Amino acid sequence: MAISVFDLFKIGIGPSSSHTVGPMRAAALFVGALRERQMLERTSRVEVRLYGSLSATGVGHGTDRAVIMGLMGEWPDRIDPSQIEPRMAQLRSSGELLLAGSRAIPFDWIRDMRLLEENLPYHPNAMRLTAIEGDHVLHSDTYYSIGGGFVVDEEQAASGSLDTDNSVLPYDFASAAELLMLCRRHNLRVSELMMANERMWRSETDIREGLKTIWQAMRDCVDNGLRHEGILPGGLNVQRRAARLHRNLQEIGKPNVIGSTLSAMEWVNLFALAVNEENAAGGRMVTAPTNGAAGIIPAVLHYYMRFNPEASDDDVTNYLLAAAAVGILCKKNASISGAEVGCQGEVGSACAMAAAGLAEVLGASPEQVENAAEIGLEHNLGLTCDPVGGLVQVPCIERNAIAAVKAINAAQMALRGDGQHFISLDQVIRTMRNTGADMHDKYKETSRGGLAVSIIEC
Repeated sequence: MAISVFDLFKIGIGPSSSHTVGPMRAAALFVGALRERQMLERTSRVEVRLYGSLSATGVGHGTDRAVIMGLMGEWPDRIDPSQIEPRMAQLRSSGELLLAGSRAIPFDWIRDMRLLEENLPYHPNAMRLTAIEGDHVLHSDTYYSIGGGFVVDEEQAASGSLDTDNSVLPYDFASAAELLMLCRRHNLRVSELMMANERMWRSETDIREGLKTIWQAMRDCVDNGLRHEGILPGGLNVQRRAARLHRNLQEIGKPNVIGSTLSAMEWVNLFALAVNEENAAGGRMVTAPTNGAAGIIPAVLHYYMRFNPEASDDDVTNYLLAAAAVGILCKKNASISGAEVGCQGEVGSACAMAAAGLAEVLGASPEQVENAAEIGLEHNLGLTCDPVGGLVQVPCIERNAIAAVKAINAAQMALRGDGQHFISLDQVIRTMRNTGADMHDKYKETSRGGLAVSIIEC
């Protein structure tokens, strides 16, 4: 399975990559399949069935709205988030869904949008879409949203293949041990090896421009988070804090990236809070590698770029490439899906990725980069995914800020060493996978355990 940096970092919308971005992509793919089969004009009704975690927390995560937007022909990287609610209101008042943005079909919310308390094989995030003509089924397919906006259909899931890209990379690696071996053998930094692999898909110029676009989207997300104030949607009455914190920090002055003072850590908190408040509000996002953990990687990169006077666009490229190398390992050998392994797969993976990226741009050897990622992930093992009310707000927003600071500390500790350490990144990733398998389902993005029920009991 060949995974690109642009698979891990995708522009989309909040509040969830697996519950919003993935389902919207799946529905858009379904509409595309209807068009290819020349069934679009014959379709008189569409049924949506959500299973597992998509059903349990789908309303709070916006899964129902995302599927509708996908059926209307929208894609998460192109849709204007501000238009979702008006179009949903129009659908509810008219009872008509514009399939592919053009064909009006009746849509009864109770009849056609079903949230079912059962699981399908292969993955907890499952959905089945069915196109109907009169009284018979025209076309039906089941999709699995496997984390980070990745989507596979029933056939792919049954085959065990989670990706159709069979590109042969010059430096393919399936473990951190293989990555380090390749770096040593070919005298490459982690970011250099990743760049060579990325050139299998696109030119170096396009890679750099694409990563600049990703970085700009991350910056825009922070800027939007600093502008907006008030209460986040969803009913928990969670107050946005980033804008007020920003005003307070502007009065303190600017710390130096090397000093890592308490004030600098407050700026890191600020960047993470801004991103995840925007995510919770359904704004424009970048999966990093998921939406629930989307604030960590941008916060650490903002920290480096803002407070290091020598930072450059090359640092952005190298940071994201090195971070992606670790994300690839987490996805290949465990999971980045909270519904599959808990929040250790989302926040833990993002923390490890950010630590690796920061170590890379601070001049770390490949062994130190691997060590930084190992520290970041090791100290998030066992982290449950238990969002209160099914919303990506509590504890998710603060959790990103804490993990961003943890990533910086992990990079600093690794840079103080020589890359030799007791437990390898491969061992920690394998432990994350096994811990996720042992974790009770109620702690894996169902809002049926942990903080999600404790807040109600109190």
